[in-house]
Amino acid sequence: MTTENDTTADAVAPPTEHSPADPRFAALPCRPGKIVAIHLSYASRADQRGRRPQHPSYFFKPSSSVAASGSTIERPAGTELLAFEGEIALVIGAPARRVAAADAWSHVAAVTAANDFGLYDLRANDKGSNVRSKGGDGFTPIGPSLIDARTVDPAALRVRTWLNGGLAQDDTTAGLIFPLAQLVADLSQHFTLEPGDVILTGTPAGSSVAVPGDVVEVEVSVDGGPTSGRLVTTVIEGAAGFDPDLGSLPAADDLQRTEAWGSREAAGLSPEPAEGAEPTPSLSPALREKLEAVPVAGLSAQLRKLGLNNVTIDGVRPLHPESKLVGTARTLRFVPNREDLFASHGGGYNAQKRAFDAVGGGDVIVIEARGEAGSGTLGDILAIRAHARGAAGIVTDGGVRDADAVTAVGIPVYSAGAHPAVLGRKHVPWDHDVTIACGGTTVQPGDVIVGDRDGVIVIPPGLVEEVVDAALAQEDEDAWIAARVAAGNPVDGLFPMNAEWRARYGAERASAAVSGSGAADLRSPNRKVEPDAAREAGR
Repeated sequence: MTTENDTTADAVAPPTEHSPADPRFAALPCRPGKIVAIHLSYASRADQRGRRPQHPSYFFKPSSSVAASGSTIERPAGTELLAFEGEIALVIGAPARRVAAADAWSHVAAVTAANDFGLYDLRANDKGSNVRSKGGDGFTPIGPSLIDARTVDPAALRVRTWLNGGLAQDDTTAGLIFPLAQLVADLSQHFTLEPGDVILTGTPAGSSVAVPGDVVEVEVSVDGGPTSGRLVTTVIEGAAGFDPDLGSLPAADDLQRTEAWGSREAAGLSPEPAEGAEPTPSLSPALREKLEAVPVAGLSAQLRKLGLNNVTIDGVRPLHPESKLVGTARTLRFVPNREDLFASHGGGYNAQKRAFDAVGGGDVIVIEARGEAGSGTLGDILAIRAHARGAAGIVTDGGVRDADAVTAVGIPVYSAGAHPAVLGRKHVPWDHDVTIACGGTTVQPGDVIVGDRDGVIVIPPGLVEEVVDAALAQEDEDAWIAARVAAGNPVDGLFPMNAEWRARYGAERASAAVSGSGAADLRSPNRKVEPDAAREAGR
């Protein structure tokens, strides 16, 4: 018998060689009564997150989440952000209630490796409790062997994690914000830590996302001393999803992607704008309406006047010629297929999928495929995703798979043609929201994209107001000239207008502005000039 304040090492049961009948707990002396985990404890991780806690905070994990080394973990259907977190696990050997930090380590029987897997798609709705995001079956692998806590210095433990053989995490307990003994003492202030309980002591920087097929290994050791051995877990794709009638569904946003992957760059997201940088321009409803009223040919003429000739995306044709395309660019880049690169970048939650998940209302996904139309760069599923996200359209200088199904989605799509082959025949999805080349012109995120039957044009955002207003004015002028030509006037001197015709045009515009009549007509550049009306106007 021990008292709650008994802190002698003799009170701690040493690691047992006995394995419970349930193989999930093979590395532990028994099924844990409770598993307590800490949110942030390593300085490297806190610095990565940009916030350092003043005090430790915790959450519980169910013992049903424990798994043994060599097990698999399912990434549930409909999710993308299953992250690994290599950690040091403490196994309590003697009851601890209100123990001092100086005595707390004597209540720890053993240390070993653990992997605190988390599903970031469910994290926001858990609001810190992590009940669903970290409580799933198999989400807490532990083992494979215990290290006697009496034989090690708690300030000299090392934890390392490998993803598919590559070292992803490597830190020591010297980098902890809160020493291991402090965690034991702190928790014992609030409830009794009982033999067999497990404390997960946090993860250092380097935690990231694992996808089906990945193998994650974690090891806890003392340099030159004992080791837990490597805790091995393989990620597999789960077939079961979540019932919307029972609870909230998984959802991922750029914040969750950034924190799951470890950085915006690793998640394939564009960098945050520098402090003081101008925000990416967006299209106001009034500006969008103007752009929808002006033909691409008119915009092209005005850009040419400003010295911009290489602004058309060549070689693409619309699936919906009757629809106007207006929006701001979000970019996606494919590189030529190379088998080893497709193996590392083509599967899982690749840049193509991330780009279509990140697109927002009014955006146009512009795809660099090097003019290679020998395989599809999107199909109906991705077109549906873009449409559901409110995208204004898609432009690719590559091919489209399932062209009839993509057309049926209804979103404006411009492509180099249809092709039945899958992406991996010609392309590797590489990155998104970067400067790309599409159809022979450079496109940057935030550029204004306009398309109609004539083709697709790229307008630098800083010029769009000037260009569209000049194009509208030119369209008014061209409509007036067309009416004069239809009435029988010769083109010479009228197109372009000489001084006499220019004066007449100016006088008529001034008269229309004073009377308020005809202004709307002059601002309708796409109207057709009927011959009878033109003759009447020319008398």
